[in-house]
This record gives sequence, structure tokens and C-alpha cells, in this order.
Amino acid sequence: MKSRSFAYATALAATALAALLAAPGAYAQEKEQFFPILPYRTGAYAPNGVPWANGYVDYLKLVNARGGINGVKIIFEECETGYATDRGVECYERLKGKHGGATLFQPLSTGITFALTGKAPADKIPLVTVGYGLSESQDGGVFKWNFPIAGTYWVAADAIVQEIALKEGGMAKLKGKKIALVYHDSPYGKEPIALLQERSKMLGYELQLLPVTAPGVEQKSTWLQIRQSKPDYVLLWGWGVMNSTAIKEAQATGFPREKMYGGWWSGAEPDVKDLGMGAKGYNAVAMQHGAEPGSRVVKDILSMVHDKGQGTGPKEEVGSVLYMRGAMSAMIGVEGVRRAQERYGKGKVMTGEQTRWGLENLALDQKKLDALGFAGVMRPISTSCADHMGANWVRVHTWDGTKWVFSSEWLQADEQIIKPMVKAAANKYAEEKKLVRRTPEDCQT
Repeated sequence: MKSRSFAYATALAATALAALLAAPGAYAQEKEQFFPILPYRTGAYAPNGVPWANGYVDYLKLVNARGGINGVKIIFEECETGYATDRGVECYERLKGKHGGATLFQPLSTGITFALTGKAPADKIPLVTVGYGLSESQDGGVFKWNFPIAGTYWVAADAIVQEIALKEGGMAKLKGKKIALVYHDSPYGKEPIALLQERSKMLGYELQLLPVTAPGVEQKSTWLQIRQSKPDYVLLWGWGVMNSTAIKEAQATGFPREKMYGGWWSGAEPDVKDLGMGAKGYNAVAMQHGAEPGSRVVKDILSMVHDKGQGTGPKEEVGSVLYMRGAMSAMIGVEGVRRAQERYGKGKVMTGEQTRWGLENLALDQKKLDALGFAGVMRPISTSCADHMGANWVRVHTWDGTKWVFSSEWLQADEQIIKPMVKAAANKYAEEKKLVRRTPEDCQT
């Protein structure tokens, strides 16, 4: 009898073990939410790409340290793009089906975003582009899978025009002024042009367009043109070494840094720290956050991630501008999953399609932001079927020679100008791609 019981118990144990071994993927999918990451830690843009990626990864680690997304732990995997569009597409294809399927992608490149916009609908994977990408993808009626949450380049450009007008004494004072745009000659750099041209027609300022070939280390001819044309203001839409090079050239030619305004990818520590006092007075857009070393989310990352020996990069960069952008981008993706769980099941792993609904129905009010540790860092964000951006508030920060400090009040982009532009551009895209606008019924799914 004893030997028979032992044999029966052994058989049961073997059956249970076989079941576990047969379905490891199913078990993992029940417990883990996969966040693929497309960083660039190498190449010409690494000095700017690395802190963003470190902030993104550290925030995911913080979420796990806090217990996951309602108990669901996050797993992640990086695929290096080098900021190259072709490599970004390769990474997307490599990662989209791994670990039970990608939750979402954050391309960290307007060029890669352009390339993936046609792929995401078929794969049912959202593209989250916090503060970049296609400006017209704010229109969720056409761009069901794109989410330029927290702002677009049109929002940033409009805020800069408003800030310049405030300095000049009103919008009417811009008539007859000269504004030069020094921009990265890429889809990214060209994005603000349409808005600036529209504002130029309305306000009567002269717009000078000065493209710079990537990566932007050679700008002598560009700044010779600026010296000759003598613009009242220079807007800088650069990335990586192009930004610091432009500020150096401004210094060399005597153009006042106080009259320079960068887009929000042209206003971080790598752009100015080596120049120190030489960059003093340089301004840049800060969509939502700036450098936030005193924020609670930074304190939590330091205590719950870095102090445990699990930090992704150097401790001293935590809270810097691009680090915070990575952390905020990760938070928005995580909260998209959390919102989806409210509809599809708390404590469950969300598919890309379910996460898309969560991103489209984000409701990050001040209470939620405070609870997440983002008090004082950003304003509330609320998305909808029609609006995949969810916020259009901007501040300006200025380099004081040693650090970034906020130098403006909150500025709100003028939706009376931007919304018609968004709709017209989205309709044109839909016509070219033979897409039909979403129905009210589709907005509920």
C-alpha cells in the first residue's frame, strides 16, 4: 500500500512538472508586461540618447520596485537604433512579437516614427511619441495608433512665438521682425516649419529657414548667413552635437544667446554644460518638465533603484532634463497599461490593442500625478478619441551658466491655430493613404 501511494504521488508530481515545463510562455505572460525599448546609446547622438534611455529604464525598475502595474511586473529589452531609421525598423520587427508581444513602442525618433506609422495598425501596437513625431497625429480620428502625448512640435513652436511676443510687448510687435530657424535637415527638424510659416502670415514677421546637414558639426556657412541677415531671434531645432555647435557659433559671431530659443530637444544639459557661462542666457522650450532633481519621483528612484545597486546610469544624472524626459515617457506608457486594466482586468497583462484604449482614455489628473511623484513636474494630461495629445502646456527654461531654471509662466499653445492645421494635415494623410476616419462606434472599442 505504501509503495502504491508513493508511485501515485510520484506520478502526480511528474504530471505537474510536465505541465509547468510545457507552458513557460503562458506562465510568463500571466505575470509580465513587455516594454521594448529603442534607444541610441552609441553614435553621434549618444550623449543625448543615453540619459533618456537611463531615465526610461530606471522608471520601469521603479514601477517593479513599487509592486508592478497592479501586481504585473514589467520586463523590457533594448535594441540599439543609433538614431538610424532603418535600424529602428529592424528593431521594431525583432521585438514586436517577443515575450508575448510588445505593449507599445516609443521610437525616440521622428524618422523612425514616420516609418512605423504605417506598420502599427496592422500589428495593433501603439506608438507613443512624447513631445515628438507627426504633429498631425494628435488627430486620433485618423491616427488611431499614434500618441504624441504631452505636446507636438507645433505646440512647442507656437509657445516660442508667444514667448518672443511677450518679450517684445505683444503679438503686434512681431510685424517686421526677422526670425531665423536653424534646423536639423531631417523629418524632425522640418516639423515646426508649417506652424512658423502660418504664424508668419498672421503676424507679419520674416521667417528665414536654415537647414543644417546631420550631425551638424559644420555650421560655419549657416552662421555667416545669420551674421549677414541679422535676425532679431534665432530658433534652434537641433539634436545632439548640433546644439552645442550652434551655441558655440552664436558666441563666436556675437549673436546674443538671450535671443536664441531651442525646441525641447535642444535644451538639455549635454547641449550647454561644456560651454558653461558661454551659453548663459540661452532659452529652450520645456514641454511639461525641466530638470527636476528635487521631485519625489527622483527621490524614489534614488532610494528604491539606485541605492539598491540597480541604477541604469550614473547617479548624478538622475533628475537631469533628458533623464526626466525618459522617466516621464515611461510613466505615460505604464499609466496607459494601468488605465487599460481598469477596463479589461486589474492584475492582467494587457495586449497592445488593450493598451491603445488605455492611452486613448488617459486621465492623469493632479491627484494621480502627485501620487506617482510628479507633483510640480507636469500638468494633468487627458486624452480622447479626437485628441491623442492630451495637453498643450509649455514653459521656457534658461541656462544660467550652471543649470537650467524656468524663466516663463506656463504658456498654452493656441488651439484655434493648431487644430485647423492638424485636421487639414490629417485629412491629407488619410486621403493619400486611403484611410477612412473613425466612426463614433470605433471610438468606443
